[in-house]
Amino acid sequence: MIMKNQTITTHFLLLGLPMQPEHQHLFYALFLVMYLTTVLGNLLIIALVQLDSHLHTPMYLFLSNLSFSDLCFSSVTMPKMLQNIQSQDPSIPYGGCLAQTYFFMVFGDMESFLLTAMAYDRYVAICFPLHYSSIMSLKFCACLLLLLWMLTTSHAMMHTLLAARLSFCENNVILNFFCDLFVLLKLACSDTYVNELMIFIMSSLLIVVPFFLIVMSYARIIASILKAPSTQGIYKVFSTCGSHLSVVSLFYGTIIGLYLCPSGNNSTIKETAMAMMYTVVTPMLNPFIYSLRNRDMKRALIKVICSKKISL
Repeated sequence: MIMKNQTITTHFLLLGLPMQPEHQHLFYALFLVMYLTTVLGNLLIIALVQLDSHLHTPMYLFLSNLSFSDLCFSSVTMPKMLQNIQSQDPSIPYGGCLAQTYFFMVFGDMESFLLTAMAYDRYVAICFPLHYSSIMSLKFCACLLLLLWMLTTSHAMMHTLLAARLSFCENNVILNFFCDLFVLLKLACSDTYVNELMIFIMSSLLIVVPFFLIVMSYARIIASILKAPSTQGIYKVFSTCGSHLSVVSLFYGTIIGLYLCPSGNNSTIKETAMAMMYTVVTPMLNPFIYSLRNRDMKRALIKVICSKKISL
């Protein structure tokens, strides 16, 4: 079946970014700046967590993994998009398209899992502060991260292998700037029932369930604070959870709007813009959200800068 796919469809055309030729240089510069900002910002978060011993806690262990996931998530799509704009050649090889689909799902799923783990960490820290160290031990967090990475890679591999068995005919135009699994299924000329069934089952487990757990965690946090309302308690919630809630809103808001509440016909530009939000904009904004709204990160950054000045 794979050999048949490769002889019929050797490449796909990524035509999800319609732009006038005179605007291509402008968009190329814009997307390049956004990508470089994403890379540098997330590398800064990872470096700060590694350099500052005060950040060697479960929350920042998850945050550094989230930054790594954001960095890779953006790198799955952005370099290819920049190459296509520069060369004005929107094609992507069949194998490259499947590889992009695989890594896109790996790091997209991992972001969802990490946001859930961070919500659980805040729930334990606020609702069970005396038992926090024993519940969120380093061993538990390391095992949890290992399990999450195993789940994401196996889940992505399953969908990629199922997509590889499909046959594609004449239409090889993908109305997006990356190889989206949902779009690939629409282009297939063979039966996609098994693919769609597994997407429905696994999406319920890996997207809906994590989102429900995040909502439940914050519902319990709010309920805990309301039992003994105080200005200090409310400030503690917003100072420790505000950044995380902002990222959750950005990530899940665009995914729900794009996949769970799809638009009607002739909405390619709108869907591309929404896909751009969670694949490009969110990974770029996360470092700013966590650094500008987090006192620990700002202290770590100032500490590193001051130590560099002293050494000079």
